Amino acid sequence: MSARPSTPSLGLSTSPDDHNPAVPDSNRPELDAVVASPEHHRLVFENEHVRVLETVIKPGERTALHTHQWPAATTFLSTSDVVRRDEEGKVLLDTRGMEQPSPVSAVWTLALGPHTLENVGSTDMHVVSVELKRTGPVA
Repeated sequence: MSARPSTPSLGLSTSPDDHNPAVPDSNRPELDAVVASPEHHRLVFENEHVRVLETVIKPGERTALHTHQWPAATTFLSTSDVVRRDEEGKVLLDTRGMEQPSPVSAVWTLALGPHTLENVGSTDMHVVSVELKRTGPVA
């Protein structure tokens, strides 16, 4: 499988060493994806090292305002055009006209501050993310 080039505007990267300057505020636990948008984010597994989330956004749906506190290895099971907005409603990303990740491809995603994600395409956006709660060697 070939590596996808780093794409900071998408919050995607191939390097776990990349970081996002807009790291979410951990003092706002009510914005955690599973808490703020449970109809779109499902906790699959969690321990002190990782958290595995399944995210499904159907066409025409928009998530509630939420964050992703940790970077993650994200696998796209199906893709669609999406619009990401910040907490003021400013468009941060509109993927219409952009090349979509191939189904069953994986990318590195950075932690994301408060945002919504609207599926403006015609298919489900379905991803599984393995969030890394901490980096470095595990004792």
